[in-house]
Amino acid sequence: MMEMDGQASGTDLSTSSQAVAESAGAGLRVERGVCYVLFAFDIGFSVNLDEAERRVAETSERRTIRGKRHAPAWFEYDPPPVRVYLDIAPVVVGAFATADSLEAMLYDFGVISVTYRIPLHGTLADLLALSDELYDNEELLGRARRHVQDLLSAIMPAVTKPQLSELVEDYVIYQIESLSPEIAPVCVLREHASLLAQILRAERVPLSEQEVHDALACRLSFGADDVVLVDWNAAAVFDTDADDVRGVLEYANVELLEMRYLDDQLDRALEESYAGLAKPTSIWKVLWTSPSGRMRRIAELHMDAAVLFEGVNNALKLVGDQYLARLYRAVSQRLHLEDWDASILRKLQSLDSIYEKMVGHASNRRLEVLEWIIIFLIAFSTLVSVLLTLMVY
Repeated sequence: MMEMDGQASGTDLSTSSQAVAESAGAGLRVERGVCYVLFAFDIGFSVNLDEAERRVAETSERRTIRGKRHAPAWFEYDPPPVRVYLDIAPVVVGAFATADSLEAMLYDFGVISVTYRIPLHGTLADLLALSDELYDNEELLGRARRHVQDLLSAIMPAVTKPQLSELVEDYVIYQIESLSPEIAPVCVLREHASLLAQILRAERVPLSEQEVHDALACRLSFGADDVVLVDWNAAAVFDTDADDVRGVLEYANVELLEMRYLDDQLDRALEESYAGLAKPTSIWKVLWTSPSGRMRRIAELHMDAAVLFEGVNNALKLVGDQYLARLYRAVSQRLHLEDWDASILRKLQSLDSIYEKMVGHASNRRLEVLEWIIIFLIAFSTLVSVLLTLMVY
């Protein structure tokens, strides 16, 4: 009986907390805004963007980051990805629904990032409910995967080593353009900090003060009336023109996907290398077969990983725009991209070391076999000489 009372008390507490959160956000309304739901997929080793653009010419354009801030000419993608627009049936997500079009971005290093647009209109409590609906939303993910598969089929000749990976990376961006009553973003942060943290973390239950502080710790502003809040699961952007900010956030999500993909590929390559290094080799195989096939495979894996790693890290040039460079550093820290980079570099070095050991091991085995062959030939030659001498006498 006491256990049942405890469960009921816990349920009442959760319901009460949810009610408090909803009442806190009931007075402030989002009059205009857009929620961008991003899914990034790896589709192959690389994409010939010119060929891909020709195959989807009617619905595509080259993506450039149109910065509203002053920036030098070298602030750009290299090469610019291809943006494709697809007509879709709107998807209902709780009290909201997606727009009837989908944006897909094709990157030359073999990634497609798709973006759903959800028009926003309602209270902050409504955004909290939306964030809960979007977290691990299987319907949106399944539809996105099917659209990517269809697009991959259309551009297949332009893709090197085409294969749709099971790995996917998602991210949500809440762009809030106007509020009612009108209030400065800094005031929203001060008065609704707990609710904003719940929206970013997709948590219906109010968070602790420590979690709220952590969720809102990464904050950037360029002007007096704009704020960007960056967290690991989502970002909130209070701005009327934030295409450049959204572009950086989208690219960071793509980069995280590729880091995860590379790390997974290198794990498999290391397992394959360890197995090849530990596998015993008979004298016959040493004489008549070559380990060059296995070593070539490891060398290809190492080269592919190194090329992809450099391609991903060098695709976005932010040298000239200090604000977007700060934003990129902030989201990189939130997504732990530097840790992924360090892990990949360490595994590349391990793979390179294993390859050198395999080459040395193969060379030593061959030299050992050759030495035995020479000993055998000398012994055989001596034996033949002795027999011939005996036959003569």
